[in-house]
Amino acid sequence: MATILSAQCTDVRVNQVTRKLFVRCTRAEDYAAIPLSELEAIVQSTGFFRAKAKNLKGCAEALLERHQGEVPQSMEALTALPGVGRKTANVVLGDAFGTPEGVVVDTHVQRLAARLGFSRHSAPEKIELDLMRFVPKPQWAVLSHWLIWHGRRRCKAVNPDCASCELKGLCPSAGEKAVNIGRKEGSRKRTGAARKRTASTHKKPAGSISRGGA
Repeated sequence: MATILSAQCTDVRVNQVTRKLFVRCTRAEDYAAIPLSELEAIVQSTGFFRAKAKNLKGCAEALLERHQGEVPQSMEALTALPGVGRKTANVVLGDAFGTPEGVVVDTHVQRLAARLGFSRHSAPEKIELDLMRFVPKPQWAVLSHWLIWHGRRRCKAVNPDCASCELKGLCPSAGEKAVNIGRKEGSRKRTGAARKRTASTHKKPAGSISRGGA
């Protein structure tokens, strides 16, 4: 449930929310029974709270209907649950059950896989395949933790600390190249945010129809 909440949200915020959520809901039955409005209020600060609350309830209901309230231990069964994609399933299989079927690829892993020369791809599923070929299976689960930790402490998107980096002697992107990569990533983010702000300032003409997204 925490991993479902983590989409587009920081770990710090998720941990704050789950302190209350995990007291209110301790079993699949609790998530299935809690009023949706109450669940939305609890998880609101994680963003996209209506969709997340719906997925939490839907996931719990599916666990009760298909798996006797227990979390399944296969990629196929997990990804069939509401709100559970491959990344979430990889987290559960690797960290909860110790039986990883792949590598978790988040934004940190994606960035470091490129900078360290592990993958030339930008799509998470292709990066995952490269990492799975490159790293022994017993290390699949811990690999993402190593890369995420390094990404937060050293190899940040903008202004990576190459001078203090423990891997600078091995990294093909160390120094000015990594800094430039970080600037490009930051520029793309700022450009995207600027486009959103610009779009929000334009009013729709009367009678226009909005095309909603999922």
